[in-house]
Parts: sequence; C-alpha cells; structure tokens
Amino acid sequence: MDAQKVDMFIMANNKFFEGHQIAAIREQLIAMDDSKWVMVQTLQFKDPTTSLIVSLLGGSLGIDRFLIGDTGLGVGKLLTCGGLGVWAIIDWFLIMDATREKNMEKLQRALY
Repeated sequence: MDAQKVDMFIMANNKFFEGHQIAAIREQLIAMDDSKWVMVQTLQFKDPTTSLIVSLLGGSLGIDRFLIGDTGLGVGKLLTCGGLGVWAIIDWFLIMDATREKNMEKLQRALY
C-alpha cells in the first residue's frame, strides 16, 4: 500500500483510535492488500466525543452503550437505571476508551 495514502487515512481518522495504536495501524495498512483499501476507506467509525456527550445525557438509560454496539451492557444499564447512577458516572470516564476499542475492532475485522 502507498505510504502517502496510509498517512492521509491516519491523519483523517486518528481521533477515533488510541495514540499507542497508531503506529501498529500504519504498519498493518501499509502491509495490506490494495484490494481491501476501498473497504477500509468506507468504514464509519464512532466519534469518542459524541459517545461522551451521549453518556452524559442518556448514560443512565444505556444509550451510550447501545451507540457503540455493546448491546448487552446497554440492556444492563437500562434495566438497572445505570446501576442506580453509579455505573452511569463510571462510564463518563470509560466510554471514550471503549469507543476507541470498538473502532479498533472494526478496523481489525476489515483488515483480516
């Protein structure tokens, strides 16, 4: 894969991943087949900042977990009203990292 294309992809999408993952993503994209490039470019990643805002507004209903694809945890938060509020508050600090992890999983599935 062309290094310039990969660098442009990383510059456009680096906020969706954790900082320590960027070098590994770059290496994987450079080693990737050209045939997968179109699929990787069309991936829609979840924005961690949006997840945080949704968590602040509707975290006790589990909407933040439904948004990133954690359906089981979303149902759990919905049924317990966010763990009586405790789970919702804890998720204010964890939801951005969870969103970045889900984005990384989505990219890994596309690469392999």
